[in-house]
Amino acid sequence: MIFVYNKKAGNKTLEIEGENFNHLFNSRRTRLGEVISFRNLKEPFDFIYRVVKIGKKKALLEFIKKEKIEKKLKRKKLHLGWCIIDPNPIKETLPYLNQMGVKKITFIRSARSQKFTLKRERLEKILINSCQQCGRNDLMEIDFEKSLQNFLKKNPESFLLNFNGQNIKENELKIETVIVGPEGGFTREELTLFDKEKIVSFNTDNVLKSETAAVAIGAKIIL
Repeated sequence: MIFVYNKKAGNKTLEIEGENFNHLFNSRRTRLGEVISFRNLKEPFDFIYRVVKIGKKKALLEFIKKEKIEKKLKRKKLHLGWCIIDPNPIKETLPYLNQMGVKKITFIRSARSQKFTLKRERLEKILINSCQQCGRNDLMEIDFEKSLQNFLKKNPESFLLNFNGQNIKENELKIETVIVGPEGGFTREELTLFDKEKIVSFNTDNVLKSETAAVAIGAKIIL
């Protein structure tokens, strides 16, 4: 773990309890006087605290200093429109997309999306845990749209990942927003919403699962 997330990081003192207390003081055996790095995922700083009191269920930490987080690489921004599938593979895939640096995911209820409900709080918790592990300092944005048509109204320059499109290598520098379909793909009506030059494909004859396509497009555009 590179840092510990706390939305109050930056305050003069922090009171630690719950999951963070169990992790830091029961699992990691953090001792009195040790220093810990915290981030709030809003400001570009590591906030350094010293442990000054440890109770049975709570600990008190005192602010020492803050250190500027310097970005070494300029990361390309990618907005992924992901048509809703079973929440389990989404939850399993989310940390990989976060590590790559995907800026935003909008979950779209397309015609063939399965009728599952995604909970924002649960997704954000997964992202926070991922940030703590990989060191990312900005929380990926999460949004929801009721239809592909609504998404395109807000993001008219979107590309669509599908079969029989242009090779993605020829368009990867242009892509800032790309849509990945659900299991079962897109309907004919949905495909007519896109011009041919906006439909892109990978150089493979194999059928990719939705989560595999999401990871592949993230790696292709960003890394």
